[in-house]
Amino acid sequence: MFEKTFYVYILSSQKNGTLYVGVTNNLMKRIWEHKNKLVDGFTKKYEIHHLVYYEIHDNPESAIQREKQIKKWNRLWKIRLIEEKNPEWKDLYI
Repeated sequence: MFEKTFYVYILSSQKNGTLYVGVTNNLMKRIWEHKNKLVDGFTKKYEIHHLVYYEIHDNPESAIQREKQIKKWNRLWKIRLIEEKNPEWKDLYI
């Protein structure tokens, strides 16, 4: 049986910039879509396309639950989460 992988990710416009939290089952494709402005809405409007954090989940329910949890967090908590794994705020897509 083929198991899918699900991702919760955070995009940023720049270091300490505007943040976006999302979930997908194809991280590379989804980030490519954000970078090429194929996703209408918030990320396109505010040019948020740097992948600064992601985590892997083995089922959609846990990924969606985690995305909702992170979205409720205050900005400082999100920044701490990013900086624990990516203190330089490097674009992890590259």
